[in-house]
Amino acid sequence: MRLTNVAHLRLPFGRLMGYDVRVSEPGRPLTVSFDQRRHVGAGDRPGSWMAISFRLREPVPRDALADAWLAVVARHGTLRSAFVPGDDGEPQLHEVEVSAGGWVEHPVAAGQSVNDALRDQLDSACTPYASPSHRLSVLETAAGPTIVVAADHSHVDMWSMLVIVRDLLAALADVRAGRAPALAEAPAFAEHSAALQQRPPAPDDVHRRWREIIDGSGGTMPRFALPLGEPVPQPERVEVRDVLDVDDSAAFSAQARAENVSTLALAVSAMTDVTRELAGTSLRAVFPVHSRYESTWHDSVGWFITNSVLESADPDPRACAAAVKEAVQLGSWPLEDVLAPWGGMPEAPGMFAISWLDLRRLPVRVDAAGLEAQYIGAAIRTDGVMLWFILDESGLHLRCRYPDTDEARTHVGGWLDLLVERLRGVAHSSAGSRLDVGDRRFRVQRAVRADVPAVVALLADDELGRARESAEEARYETAFDVVARDTSQYLAVVRDEADVVVATMQLTIIPGLLRSGTTRLQIEGLRVAAGERSRGLGAAMLRWAHEHGRARGASLAQVTTDEVRERARTFYERLGYETSHVGLKRGL
Repeated sequence: MRLTNVAHLRLPFGRLMGYDVRVSEPGRPLTVSFDQRRHVGAGDRPGSWMAISFRLREPVPRDALADAWLAVVARHGTLRSAFVPGDDGEPQLHEVEVSAGGWVEHPVAAGQSVNDALRDQLDSACTPYASPSHRLSVLETAAGPTIVVAADHSHVDMWSMLVIVRDLLAALADVRAGRAPALAEAPAFAEHSAALQQRPPAPDDVHRRWREIIDGSGGTMPRFALPLGEPVPQPERVEVRDVLDVDDSAAFSAQARAENVSTLALAVSAMTDVTRELAGTSLRAVFPVHSRYESTWHDSVGWFITNSVLESADPDPRACAAAVKEAVQLGSWPLEDVLAPWGGMPEAPGMFAISWLDLRRLPVRVDAAGLEAQYIGAAIRTDGVMLWFILDESGLHLRCRYPDTDEARTHVGGWLDLLVERLRGVAHSSAGSRLDVGDRRFRVQRAVRADVPAVVALLADDELGRARESAEEARYETAFDVVARDTSQYLAVVRDEADVVVATMQLTIIPGLLRSGTTRLQIEGLRVAAGERSRGLGAAMLRWAHEHGRARGASLAQVTTDEVRERARTFYERLGYETSHVGLKRGL
């Protein structure tokens, strides 16, 4: 899923509409979480929201969209609550009733971008003390509507935005079918806040470790280890980078498995290494961790995030895994108790935070690619560095926000450049691309255009290939270009220690509805150079292919081979393949 901010958001031009609901006067009081109190206590201000956008392929009547949105609001208690300033200045949270309202057009002025018009609307509607502090918007275009759902951060997190999209689509399907939306009320975030306050205080060793890390950061929450310029809020600079594509992401994950650590720990290893090299110090960062400890809260909307601190001095992946584990443990206790010695969170200019979200592991899923979904951050002034990572089916992506000063451009930009280089280096040298066969070591790589002659030579190097393959190189290059553009295809080459291509195979990921929606891995054209045959390389290639398929959701592998290839059929059967189907071919 694309991770962006409102200035970089990809939006079509269209008619911008916002839905105004009716809201009652504040009702019964609700429990306020530590992070809500800190966030809302900073006052009403623009840019405190987060949002998600997604595109629908067909027009949607506004009334249907409004009815679906009201069903989502009715399901989630935090969307039916609002903050008001207390007599003592502390924010108070109250339940409110939300009912149907009306659509309002927000004209896009001449010379104004759609992004700016949307930002102005959300900056006005989604502030901490707005009632409600959420907003449903739609850009109506001839190609279908783009929906934007935004809310003040005190009521949502990234996980919550996925829940909202899923529930809104389900409710919309019911409304358009003439049914009442079947969305049962989910446990409210205020209940979670109340339960968290009842947890026992943190033990002494947790207090001690927090103090050590804060003391090591100069008595404040961790700050970026390099200069950022004048320590006052500055206009933000936002960098959005696609760090690893799907192939490199799979290789990175394979390396993490080889190290017996998580992908997060391996990324922390790279960040630790880069920080030591550029700043000569340990990696220290604020480290948000989710507080959905129980499945009870998986379908709820709220700010289920608490802050921890991460300190990593040793780039060894196992040491980084231990540092991540410690950070999760340090964030598992009520922060109000932990931070009481400092009178609350000891913030300071330059604060550095790292957020990591692996969408593949969440229990809530939406078709982000089909919906062209984008996570959206607001545009603000900042004096710190915030780094978000998102790992999904398309790879690893990051967004970084920092002050737009010359010093920050140099130091944060340089830090990011080196980090991306290190992460890609880990992927490219990953154990996931190595094939160990006896005392030999080979490497599997995606073929490039320059490899086409070597691949064709392998395909032609047997009794059938010599008759079927041709000498017209241009035809193969044209075919290669088609394969290279198709993300479901992986034309692999295997290189030996001298970087010579000695084997090839083509892997295809085939999603489908058969067998309860089974995704298949098709293996075609597996060829090994004559001098490397019967030494175990082919079997190693198949094992690698199976891992490739699993990493992309395949649960069934299938191969085809010509009937006259008796040795090939025996080879596949020896590796667990069954001759269970009859394959038929005809020319077209």
